[in-house]
Amino acid sequence: MLEISNKTNVLEQKSYRYQLQDVAEPNLYRDVYPYTEVPKVPFNHRRSPMNMPKEIWITDTTMRDGQQSVEPYTVKQIVDLYKLMSRLGGPKGIIRQTEFFIYSKKDREALDACLSLGLKFPEITTWIRANREDFKLVRDLNIKETGILVSASDYHIFKKMKMTRSEAMNYYLKTVADAFEAGVIPRCHLEDITRADFYGFVVPFVNKLMEMSHDAGIPVKIRACDTMGYGIPYSEVALPRSVPGIIYGLQQYSDVPSEQLEWHGHNDFYKAVSNASTAWLYGACAVNCSLLGIGERTGNIPLEAMVFEYASLRGTLDGMDPTAITDIANYFREEIGYNIPDMTPFVGRNFNVTRAGIHADGLMKDEEIYNIFDTKTILNRSAGVMVTKTSGLAGIAYWINENYALAGDERVTKHDPVVTALKDWVDLEYENGRQNVLSNHELEEKIEELGGARFTKAKKF
Repeated sequence: MLEISNKTNVLEQKSYRYQLQDVAEPNLYRDVYPYTEVPKVPFNHRRSPMNMPKEIWITDTTMRDGQQSVEPYTVKQIVDLYKLMSRLGGPKGIIRQTEFFIYSKKDREALDACLSLGLKFPEITTWIRANREDFKLVRDLNIKETGILVSASDYHIFKKMKMTRSEAMNYYLKTVADAFEAGVIPRCHLEDITRADFYGFVVPFVNKLMEMSHDAGIPVKIRACDTMGYGIPYSEVALPRSVPGIIYGLQQYSDVPSEQLEWHGHNDFYKAVSNASTAWLYGACAVNCSLLGIGERTGNIPLEAMVFEYASLRGTLDGMDPTAITDIANYFREEIGYNIPDMTPFVGRNFNVTRAGIHADGLMKDEEIYNIFDTKTILNRSAGVMVTKTSGLAGIAYWINENYALAGDERVTKHDPVVTALKDWVDLEYENGRQNVLSNHELEEKIEELGGARFTKAKKF
């Protein structure tokens, strides 16, 4: 049968609907995932069309997936992070939603406290397992949307749940039906989709979800979960690892609208950000992230990274306030006690700090030479240098000016007596066998000795 597509406005074939393939043995894709070897990347040279939606946005899982891998946050910490996230997302709600656990008394206290703030964005949603007892918790909370765990791969269906594909599908659909009956939007988390039989399970299951959604008059959301970080962003990669193929297939063969399609990825193979951007480019409106990328194993997609991916792809921040990223990083470091690796992009202490003397000399002449963008304006983070044996006079002068927030005529040059004296001391330290970087505290003590009351320490990041 030929039908005019509402998306492409051309005739497309709609002659085949994929049916559930109930297999006796699990399909574990052993040629792709041999387990005793590094996973393989198979190509089939089939290209999916790039299809960026008119609107794209970010959703958050900091209080759910993120909180599973750290010491649980207090109610106050959850509220504070929620407010910072709302500020970051801006008035247009580019950070559209955030999901909460609801199993403990503390979970529900935090949810109620955040709801009481009356903030429009991010909208608060929940997450449950696909069982009817869990859904009773949601029904009592007056929440508009809940995530439901619906594991998609045979690794989970056969090995963890000890079910057949048809048994798993029917089990999932009962909880989804309860959501529709209660007027709650179900967001189905297709766990481990990058190891799932796409045409034998994923597409038939999603087709059934879309039929139920149509009958109920309530949208169903589909979250494609790259649980193990196996997704590949390259074109012409074969399923089940192809991110373009998964997003295209869910739209083409299951008629999932872009606004109901979401990508959730992990960073096991360093591809979380590129996979998320690819999901946007090929038709998903939403990518699901966590603050600082904190999450299971190697973590989720860093939310702050996707803020900058959004701005890069759209050419605008659309009202987002990226200075909140610096405040979020400070909050994690100072209030929660979380150790952010120093070289982490955008949030690490040293992400815009150079150790090389030649780089510091360039920064003094024009920071644009060695800084990725105006980090002071965009993130409220000035470019910085660290003092080592290669810093030179320029590096030391730059460090003094930034550490003490000197401006105008107060700024020192590399010819200042304090700079040259400090350089002599630094050289002597390394000549005597020192290997590590000089700390700010050590430098401040030496400058106080050399410069007396000339400098007043300013608060630094």
